[in-house]
Amino acid sequence: MKKQEVPQDNEGMLEDKFRELCYAVNGDGKYVTVHSTGWSPKNAALRQAWEEVLAKADKARQAVLAGEKSVLVYYMELSIMDVRLLSKYTGIPGRKIKRHMKPAVFEKLDRETLELYADAFRISVDEMTDISRIEKKHEEE
Repeated sequence: MKKQEVPQDNEGMLEDKFRELCYAVNGDGKYVTVHSTGWSPKNAALRQAWEEVLAKADKARQAVLAGEKSVLVYYMELSIMDVRLLSKYTGIPGRKIKRHMKPAVFEKLDRETLELYADAFRISVDEMTDISRIEKKHEEE
């Protein structure tokens, strides 16, 4: 693709502060880097993927509020993590993570374990354990 042909279909997917780095051929036939604000088909696919992620997170949120799952499940969905990936980030064995997905078990976790999870989700322990945060999220929608 030539440098002047790099798509610039800014549809708000990457917001104003983010651009994608692409490679293109300049006038001399050499590869150069070019910033792009997006490409309509790619933006549509990203939008659809994020809608799916948010739908799964909302389903998890409802299970948390119903007392069926721990808040850990919600943040896993929101962060697009499965048990195996969360285990790699935290060092906690997968079988333990599965147990921690139960509300009664999660409520008894020590601060150190909660900090491992919070660090993996890039939030504070207080944010992670405050159920009202996800209740408010529902009210905002």
